[in-house]
Amino acid sequence: MKRRALGFSTIALHGGPHAKPDRSPVARPIIQSSTFINPVGSTDEVLYTRYGNNPNQVEIGKRIALLEGADQGIFVGSGMGATALAHLAVLRPGDHLLSSAWIYGGTYRLFTQEFGRIGIDVTFADPATARSWKRHLRENTRAIFLETPTNPLMRVLDLEPLAKLCRTEGVALIVDSTFASPINFRPLEHGADVVIHSATKYLNGHSDVIAGAVAGSEALVEEVRHLMQVWGQALDPFAAWLIDRGLKTLAVRMERHNANGLAFAGWASEHPKIAAVAYPGLEDHPDHRLAKRVLDGFGGMVGIQVRGGARGAEKVLRRLRIAQHAPSLGGVETLVSEPRLTSHAALTAQQREAQGIPDGFIRVSLGIEDVSDIIADFEHALSAL
Repeated sequence: MKRRALGFSTIALHGGPHAKPDRSPVARPIIQSSTFINPVGSTDEVLYTRYGNNPNQVEIGKRIALLEGADQGIFVGSGMGATALAHLAVLRPGDHLLSSAWIYGGTYRLFTQEFGRIGIDVTFADPATARSWKRHLRENTRAIFLETPTNPLMRVLDLEPLAKLCRTEGVALIVDSTFASPINFRPLEHGADVVIHSATKYLNGHSDVIAGAVAGSEALVEEVRHLMQVWGQALDPFAAWLIDRGLKTLAVRMERHNANGLAFAGWASEHPKIAAVAYPGLEDHPDHRLAKRVLDGFGGMVGIQVRGGARGAEKVLRRLRIAQHAPSLGGVETLVSEPRLTSHAALTAQQREAQGIPDGFIRVSLGIEDVSDIIADFEHALSAL
């Protein structure tokens, strides 16, 4: 009889089903060693933490692969490291990358400032125009990259038509799914070839690790591993252990993030001092119908545009007492930031405005606090306007 597929919470906690020996520790120990004793004359794999085969590193790589439905997975030293290495595993000098225009500012800087140095040309497509992808393809296009849901407007992109185009053209589809986590969305199930996460965010979930993850085919991940070794992007064993700990509660945390995000967005959409709300769980969000179809939860990220522009946003942020003003997201605590000064600072004011991110836009990462307390905190802060 075929074994029943395990649930996501079980996978996130245990990985694959296996019996542990008697007297083994329930919590995986930290193997805080840079190197391991190697048998003399052996041609077996050399264990060395920079190679990414420390037991702590290996365990979480298996776990993200299981969660994403991938052949293999690997964690590296940062989310930007994961983005860079995943692309360099696919692209070579002389290749062309077609990217969504709706992307994180750090990724935009990587594509516009660094890829040109190694002979990789990048074009940005407007995802709002369906034919934009095909129109921008070239003979030397080797990959298409996008985020979904996007940072910070929570736009949800339909991968399946794009995946069909990529298969027809022989192009790899690379997707950053950080905002969803594998609990809410699994890009490989929708035709993507590679999925990237900033594990700093939901996968770890406690704002105490910098890490990234890549999942995909065995060949792709092994190429990422090779690049990781060369570029020095291996994850520290203690950081890997912290991610292991964070993954154990990923499913239950995401359930609370989803609930709090929806409740906060509903409240914000009716507040007179908030001009606009970006959240795919709201019926007036441009991608609400698609989000209902492809996401298993709408997430904990909410964008709000307060009245009064940048000065209004600063007044609100200064008065918050529970929500913390910090540039990251996806933690158990509620974090808020201004994209104009953090994630999208690389863009001009005109570029941000064109993407729908005007001054006064605040990105709210709902934590797992009692949402009524977060709402009361924002009520107090908004009273300054």
